Amino acid sequence: MPRSWATLGFDLHLEPTGPGLRRGLTDALRDAVRTGRLAPGTRLPSSRTLAADLGIARNTVADAYADLVAEGWLTARQGSGTRVADRAVAAPVTDPVSHPRVPAGPAYDLRPGTPDLASFPRAEWLRAARRALAAAPNDALGYGDPRGRPELRTALAGYLSRVRGVRTGPERVLVCGGFAHGLTLLGTVLRARGVHTVAVESYGLHFHRDLLTAAGLRTVPLPYDDRGTDPRSPACDAGAVLLTPAHQFPMGEPLRPDRRAAVVDWARRTGALVLEDDYDGEFRYDRQPVGALQGLDPDRVVYLGTASKSLAPGVRLGWAVLPPGLMDDMVAAKGSSDTCAALEQLTLAEFLTSGAHDRHVRAARLRYRRRRDALIAALAARNPEVRATGIAAGLHAVLRLPPGTEQSVVQAATWQHLALYGLSYFRHPRAVAEPVDAVVVGYGTPPDHAWAGALDALCRALP
Repeated sequence: MPRSWATLGFDLHLEPTGPGLRRGLTDALRDAVRTGRLAPGTRLPSSRTLAADLGIARNTVADAYADLVAEGWLTARQGSGTRVADRAVAAPVTDPVSHPRVPAGPAYDLRPGTPDLASFPRAEWLRAARRALAAAPNDALGYGDPRGRPELRTALAGYLSRVRGVRTGPERVLVCGGFAHGLTLLGTVLRARGVHTVAVESYGLHFHRDLLTAAGLRTVPLPYDDRGTDPRSPACDAGAVLLTPAHQFPMGEPLRPDRRAAVVDWARRTGALVLEDDYDGEFRYDRQPVGALQGLDPDRVVYLGTASKSLAPGVRLGWAVLPPGLMDDMVAAKGSSDTCAALEQLTLAEFLTSGAHDRHVRAARLRYRRRRDALIAALAARNPEVRATGIAAGLHAVLRLPPGTEQSVVQAATWQHLALYGLSYFRHPRAVAEPVDAVVVGYGTPPDHAWAGALDALCRALP
């Protein structure tokens, strides 16, 4: 018995029309091509395969294909099969009066937060993946421990202790799918423990604040002055504080020693937690490394890190080093089985223990320093009134502007085909600090060959 037309609709997303098998098939294919549902170059099933799927005669399909080839909708070449023909698509007609001209999309992305993806160490990562897979036990391909693979947790404990001064063992490391995943889990756990308010920095990512809000928590901004974030007096009812102490995002300065000590003392005194976002601690240029705040008190500080800056966001791995008594609640929030790909975890573990990660970071540090130096030199030569701050570390700089010019510079950047954020984009809605006119320039994203062009466009946009 011939199959119903539903088979064709499932495979090729077509709605056959018209009487008769040949006409119905021809009309359905023509309509799919005309509307763009079948894109130019799409290879269609052979007449034999499609006829078998539909339960109709092969000649019927062949005749339908031939009709559409003759009309120019399809092409048929020996050895290449039958494909959708390349056809020009008419642009929608617009009214120039009601639709004024707007700039084309950005040619350069100077938004902070992403490294140079073109420099991802593909060959070294592939070698690490091969070694990790060859040595992986069979149980690594199962559902796994929700805390993460023991190989990665062990590698992270050693790496973070050596490089960032984190005090931990593998038993205190929880692997998660990036910083946002870890913060979401913490928000859930804090709310379940009766926390209602989290203190955050006056300048930071609204996305992180939104994650805490979605968990049922209120965020209140910390004071900010000429010495940076002041976490010495969080909101009286805050049960936690979220900080970027090694390299404040986006302002760029480290948390001062007296304020580091003060926020830890506050946490001890009140029983609150400090959530430490160490998002780019590996990248420093003109200063000694600033160790993790967690080293001052592993019992009150949750250390959060990620591979998104040192490697790439697409790796989708992060980690939380947890105080005693928090692991069980975090595992319960995460679920009964691991949600992070085991093979990616094993690869990162091998990448860390083999020294490949250290070599990659050293090379990346030199590359980003050259870009930063080129930015400073270009500003000095072309825009001397613009002052760059927060440049001793990280992948971005804050360019201080004359008062009242931030929005005009952001608009000028759009016309120069630059994706660029003003500092106000990162300001907490209830921040009490006096607004500062500035733009935040990420120098990690453009590849090396595009950096000179990006700098030239940036300088044209600045006052």
